[in-house]
Amino acid sequence: MPTTDELVQATPAAGVVDPTPARRRPAPRARWTRRNVGLLALGLVLGVLTVLPLVIMVLGSFKPEAEVTAPTILPQEPTFENYVYVFTEVPFLRYLLNSAFISGVITVLALWFHSMAAYALARLRFPGREAIFLVIFSTLLVSLPVVMVPTFAVVRALGMVDSYAGLIIPAIFNAFGIFLLRQFYISLPAELEEAALLDGAGYWRVYWSVILPLSRPILSALTVFFFLANWNSFVWPLTITSDPNLRTVQVGIASFQLQYSGNWNYTLAAATVAALPMLALFFFFQRHIVESIKSAGFK
Repeated sequence: MPTTDELVQATPAAGVVDPTPARRRPAPRARWTRRNVGLLALGLVLGVLTVLPLVIMVLGSFKPEAEVTAPTILPQEPTFENYVYVFTEVPFLRYLLNSAFISGVITVLALWFHSMAAYALARLRFPGREAIFLVIFSTLLVSLPVVMVPTFAVVRALGMVDSYAGLIIPAIFNAFGIFLLRQFYISLPAELEEAALLDGAGYWRVYWSVILPLSRPILSALTVFFFLANWNSFVWPLTITSDPNLRTVQVGIASFQLQYSGNWNYTLAAATVAALPMLALFFFFQRHIVESIKSAGFK
């Protein structure tokens, strides 16, 4: 039978941390409460509702013309003829290249100008800075249909109708990007900028060598947002262009729906091809998106 001294030595004193390594301690078990089960069920339902339309789109794109009206989701005789038809009978590749070019140019120019504007509004001090930011931020409250007619009138007066300039220039400005970048730049430590200024660097050098390298996570997230928004743009390209050679991919898919209203297999094949670049872009930048959410916080 152990003595009193042995019991005292074996019993840890109050406030003493258990020296047992954390990796040897048993992991806490998940508690299957009603709340956790309900949240899990809700997440599964939302996940299925999100993925199911994509699955139907992909499977329907492999259906032959004879099975378009069939009630089954799975194609009985899968075929690639729909994809061959999309790229051979219709200039769908031209639509893809137009969307890629327009979205890429808008994204690069928007990130360039937005980062400079956000740096000036966040780190530089000049009269009227807060008023300028308030005016820029207030444009988020204005929807596209409100400004579409005035914007079209300006574009037509400048002679940019039916041109790449008319598709690109009006879409560069985006108050959301300036707002998000400004909030990110405000959270950066001021000591980095002060050290660069003490070393003789100017504001342009600080922006190029200090601010931009630290902005990679947030710029990567905005790259996905801007490219996706312009890739899926439909109303403005439909309004500003009538030349078939300037059609974007979304306008091309809409023309598919008008031309092949009874043959949804061609439309689904075109929609599947149009969705692939966005999925690849998201998976490539998903780590940067998570990092930007952690750093900027979306407060």
